[in-house]
Amino acid sequence: MWSGINRRKFPRASYPCVLSVKRKDQQDTLSTQTENIGLGGICVILPRDLGIFAPVEIRLDLLDGQPVIECDGTVAWVIASKEDKKSESFDTGLEFTNLKRKDAIRINSIIEKIIDTQ
Repeated sequence: MWSGINRRKFPRASYPCVLSVKRKDQQDTLSTQTENIGLGGICVILPRDLGIFAPVEIRLDLLDGQPVIECDGTVAWVIASKEDKKSESFDTGLEFTNLKRKDAIRINSIIEKIIDTQ
């Protein structure tokens, strides 16, 4: 994962969620786990480049026994990963664009618990 300067407005926490993401102009859906999560968005590793600023549909399972979070997002950044030489992968930052307040509260609660234990 990219380890550059952190310029985010919202703190992020390493928390493995199950995620599916789909570009709005394409049919196929990619499934993965999150690298980290924050109120502003998530970082994931994907098998292909979705394209910077691409609009996406996100389904996020926080694995907390509550309903899956569904929202729209935008690809904020993409960096080709050099960790796995056998297959291409892309560190990808997804920004939430219409996260519901109740879902933001759930995510914030998880982040606070993780930060408090560190």
